[in-house]
Amino acid sequence: MTASTASRATTMQTSPLHAEHLALGAKLVEFGGWQMPVQYGPILEEVRCVRERGGLFDLCHMGRLRISGGDTLAFCDRLFTNFVARIPEGAIRYALLCREDGNPIDDVLVYRDGDEIFVVVNAANCAADLAWLREHAGGFAVEITDQSAELAMVALQGQISEAVLQELTTDLDLSTVGYYRFARGTVLGVPEVLISRTGYTGEDGFEVYYPTEGAVELWRALLAAGEALGLAPIGLGARDTLRLEAGMPLYGHEIDGEHNPIEAGLSFGISFKDEKGAWIGRTALAQARDNLKRRLVGIQTAGKRAPRQGYPLMRGDEQVGLVTSGAISPTVNANIGMAYLNLGQDQAGTTVELDIRGRRQECTVCELPFYSRKR
Repeated sequence: MTASTASRATTMQTSPLHAEHLALGAKLVEFGGWQMPVQYGPILEEVRCVRERGGLFDLCHMGRLRISGGDTLAFCDRLFTNFVARIPEGAIRYALLCREDGNPIDDVLVYRDGDEIFVVVNAANCAADLAWLREHAGGFAVEITDQSAELAMVALQGQISEAVLQELTTDLDLSTVGYYRFARGTVLGVPEVLISRTGYTGEDGFEVYYPTEGAVELWRALLAAGEALGLAPIGLGARDTLRLEAGMPLYGHEIDGEHNPIEAGLSFGISFKDEKGAWIGRTALAQARDNLKRRLVGIQTAGKRAPRQGYPLMRGDEQVGLVTSGAISPTVNANIGMAYLNLGQDQAGTTVELDIRGRRQECTVCELPFYSRKR
């Protein structure tokens, strides 16, 4: 083992559910500085399980931050792209943290929790997000707390998720919790557990934020409650395919320090309203909005090879785009991907070619998402 490998091994974080994953025979990989389950069985079968029944995900690797204090809303509207002060109580909105150049540090979910704001961030970016928030907190009466260690996070996704979670939840009727809303209820006897209804798979589902010391009990109870309905633990491999089918971006693929959120199709998470005031990245993103040169689209191919991040997209001898993500999709029964394409080459039905290490494979441009559940 090299010195750098040894260093990485000693700093790798593990979920409070780590032993549960080992007992279930999961294959573990490094993800965002964490050792997490990539699969428990064949990835395509796990994708089908979530689409047809339901799956349980360990999301303890994601960051969970709380912002409080008298200037919370003003501070958040200075840092986040969405109009935080306009978020209704109990609602959740997608937003980004951007640099002055308009390119994102991270994409996040913002929860309006009374006078406080709860934020869920990506695992690999949690330290950077915290540093960015604290760097810009000067002059604001705010307190920024990292609750990642004290709150475990698990997600149920799929059509059986409400029935499974309701079995363990008292004093809260989950059917009253709307999409991109949250509430609190008693779960396994623990009161005031925060439960949200979002999801990163395109299916109905819930996230449960539970005291870390009870994470194993919750995990086992959910699997037991859902066993007769076909619930299964699902790894990050299937999660990636599920979010790709649903056209949802992933930081480090569709969004990063080189791609602005306008061209990524994320304008719904950005507010240019004057009442929001000045915010970091606003000027650059307004310019990007008015000078769009490329945009994120779907691609689909009947060829043998799935698109993969970094594959060029060609029209003759000209490179017209670049693949950001790709996978075999059991839901649409094709190889699919997301890619940035130059304007003029981005219309649905346009034919381009994947360049796979010098070999060409035809693919067709399509609008996102590939899959949208019936509501």
